[in-house]
Amino acid sequence: MKPRTAVLSLAVMATLPALAQAETATALDQVLVTATRTPIALQDSIAPAQVIDRAAIESSQATSLQELLRGRAGINLTNSGGLGKQSSLFLRGTNSSHTVVLVDGVRINTADFGLAMLQDLPLAQIERVEIVRGPQSSLYGADAIGGVIQIFTRRNTGDFAPHLQLGGGSNGLREASGGIGGGTERGWFGADIAYQHTDGINACRGSVSPFAGCGADEPDRDGYRNLSKSLRGGYTFNDQWTVEGSALRADGRNHYDGYYNYSETRQQVLAGKVRYTPSERVTLTANVGRSDNESQDYGPFDARGSAQTHRDTASLQGDIGLAEGQLLSAGVDWSNDNLDGSSAGYLVDSRRNTGVFAQYQGRFGRHQLQASVRNDDNAQFGNHTTGSLGWAMALDHGLRLTASYGTAFKAPTFSDLYDPWSGVPTLKPEKAKSANIGIAQQGQGWRWALDAYETRIDDLITYDAATFMMHQVEKARIRGAELTGGTTLAGFDINAQVSWTDPRNRTSGSSQYDNLLARRARQTARLDVDRRFGDLRLGVTAQGAGRRFDDAANRVTVAGYGTLDLRAEYALTPSWSLLARAANVFDRRYETVAWYNQPGREYQLSMRYQPK
Repeated sequence: MKPRTAVLSLAVMATLPALAQAETATALDQVLVTATRTPIALQDSIAPAQVIDRAAIESSQATSLQELLRGRAGINLTNSGGLGKQSSLFLRGTNSSHTVVLVDGVRINTADFGLAMLQDLPLAQIERVEIVRGPQSSLYGADAIGGVIQIFTRRNTGDFAPHLQLGGGSNGLREASGGIGGGTERGWFGADIAYQHTDGINACRGSVSPFAGCGADEPDRDGYRNLSKSLRGGYTFNDQWTVEGSALRADGRNHYDGYYNYSETRQQVLAGKVRYTPSERVTLTANVGRSDNESQDYGPFDARGSAQTHRDTASLQGDIGLAEGQLLSAGVDWSNDNLDGSSAGYLVDSRRNTGVFAQYQGRFGRHQLQASVRNDDNAQFGNHTTGSLGWAMALDHGLRLTASYGTAFKAPTFSDLYDPWSGVPTLKPEKAKSANIGIAQQGQGWRWALDAYETRIDDLITYDAATFMMHQVEKARIRGAELTGGTTLAGFDINAQVSWTDPRNRTSGSSQYDNLLARRARQTARLDVDRRFGDLRLGVTAQGAGRRFDDAANRVTVAGYGTLDLRAEYALTPSWSLLARAANVFDRRYETVAWYNQPGREYQLSMRYQPK
């Protein structure tokens, strides 16, 4: 079924051009890096993109990254039991391992499963999130079939000053975060620590007999704890040389239902960058990084399981201004993946990849062009060449047309190939091609955009619940559209987004031909409305998703849902604010994964200190 929020969002956006009387247009002035690997204005991106800055993160009062992202254009999210539990993100209907996730330029998708542990990334440590929809393999290599999400840790400018936030809420939620940072014209530095603890909800309503869901009868609370720390800094020696670095570490403790019912996790990202600008037209950037994902699982009778994945990365990129509005970028990326722990017994437990890429960006009057090509030499699967071509044209009255086409690929993960229970060593790399066409318009403080796309994937790798093994769908076809818009109307900041996707198995002769791919809702929507009344700021978020199938055979249906969140923020002084929030105010009972519960109505109260 279509969620009511989708209808509401469409109605709001239909009125944007006629009713908008905006005071500011800050959203149109945002900088985007991920779409081209160079800084550009968000409104100049040919690829559909979105930026969520620190101000938006704080005003949302979200308690997790998944909550911040849910309902946004092109994004389907599933969660297995509440805060801190396994979450998967499906971008534009592609697999959850088809989105490259970066933290400060370092890829954090695990080497064993190819997933990003979004549930363990603390919002308190995040400055900005950039979402680029559509194939990006020609810039980022393997896995970027659905797109790229880049997370930037907090940045510090101005006088050195501390910040602090304390809060609590339903289900035993306790949160505390704080740090200090600042900078001068030459250098900047910051340090933060954040703590989050919840008693949780009963994650799974499964049973042993008959076997259902997690296969366990454990009607208890499944708590979660996360302790994170970050350091970052940078220094500009002169007009030519700049260095910066960052480190983020998040340690989690998680209770859940099933054979293993407790785990300890660690996610760590180290990033370093050196930029050399010998002239106004030439910039050279060198990056090094490392991401570590570790988990220790505990079950009955002292049963234990462990996995550690490590990825070392390095890149060198040169940007050359050929002429006014003409930029050529070229570079090389290197990575080395390694497995330790119980997965070290795989037939192959390490893999190197070297990618070489080039990109051209040009402006010709009303026209804009972006073209890129890349070759990846994978130690296990050989060479793969990908490319993309994008075009935009500015029309009168603020209208803009865009069109793009790109190819992408994904190498099977170590788990796809060698997991002792489900792995198939003969799996081949997936290949994809995608086209996008869009129209957008912006005026004085209002904007809207409509994008339509089609993606075709050959040799799609999926899990077959009937055989409990990985297998390859010969062909999959995904069609979709996204409508987004925003304005300020009578003092109300309004942002709305609606997505429709149709991800199908298109393998001729298959018993699952024309079935929808598992766990993707065909409709999602989100509406955010905020308004300030002097020292008081009020906000509401409505979001929802249509029904989805939990299995490839389309026999298990997960119903659609819609939720409403309310929030308030009151400035006690210029630096101290009181925040209050009610989530899922109508106490809607719903699931995004069959048999796994989601929280009902929750309340939250916080105090924030942020020097002005």
